[in-house]
Amino acid sequence: MRVAVILGMVIAMVAGIQGYTSKPSPAVQLQDGTVYFVQPPRLVEAVTTYKEVYVWGATYYFTVNLPENAGEPLQRVTINQREGVDYVRFDLKDTLAFEGTSSHEGQKLGLKDATSDRKTQTTTLVFDPPVPPGRSITIALKPRQNPSVSGVYLFGVTAFPPGEKSHGQFLGFGRLTFYSHSFNSIFSPFGW
Repeated sequence: MRVAVILGMVIAMVAGIQGYTSKPSPAVQLQDGTVYFVQPPRLVEAVTTYKEVYVWGATYYFTVNLPENAGEPLQRVTINQREGVDYVRFDLKDTLAFEGTSSHEGQKLGLKDATSDRKTQTTTLVFDPPVPPGRSITIALKPRQNPSVSGVYLFGVTAFPPGEKSHGQFLGFGRLTFYSHSFNSIFSPFGW
């Protein structure tokens, strides 16, 4: 009898493993209707095209990987400035998102909405349609200009699945560092 129980457990485990690897993960939904990712997305990198203070025309890239077993598509991303002396304001009409990375731009993604809340220093992007699991995407934000004060600027990135009650998963901080040149090095040919 004990052998039959052990054999039954082994068969159930093998069937569960095979089913897990061949089927997408279902979403996690609580009784109150809150939807979670099964496997949360991951912030891969944050980079900028220009690292000097006061520069116009920079682009900040935030790359997110949505794993195959996420269980839900990606509906919304918020980017919240958590550290830095200056508040970085973005020109939202020039915001775009695409598959791939900042150096390997792929197919453009539809954005239903891009908003900014100055009080909370948060930019929100809503995808239309939501991004399916198994994709790496990059959000390109254009600041009106780089900060006027040098230093480290941290941007917290949070991802949300679709739904009226979706749980935001904090993905980490995108860290951008901005540098200033001394007055003399700009005007002196010798950098004095």
